[in-house]
Amino acid sequence: MRVGGVNGLALTKLDVLDGLDEINICVGYELDGQKIERFPSGSAAQQRVRPVYETIEGWKETTQGARRWADLPAQAIKYVRRVEELVGAPVTLLSTSPDRDDTILVRDPFED
Repeated sequence: MRVGGVNGLALTKLDVLDGLDEINICVGYELDGQKIERFPSGSAAQQRVRPVYETIEGWKETTQGARRWADLPAQAIKYVRRVEELVGAPVTLLSTSPDRDDTILVRDPFED
C-alpha cells in the first residue's frame, strides 16, 4: 500500500458474506513456527506458510442491493472498517451485488 501509493480500495462482492455467523480475516502468517506479516516470496516458504486468522462476527441481514452506506448492516460496516485498519487504506468503493448500480462510493479516492 505504501510503496504503490494506493490511497483507496475497491471492496467487491460484500454480499457473498451475507448470512455467515463468523468471518475469518487473514491478519498474518506463520512460517516454521514464527509469525510473519507478509506472504513470503519464495516458493519453498510459500508451501510451508499457514494463514493466521482473526474471527469477527458476521451478519444475517442482506447487503445485496445496498447503494448507500446507511443501508449496510452494522456488522458489515465493522467488517469494512477492520479491513481498512489492517491494510492501512480506506475503502473508497464498495459493491454489494453483481449489478453495477449496486455500488457505494464511500469516499472519492481523488480527493485529499
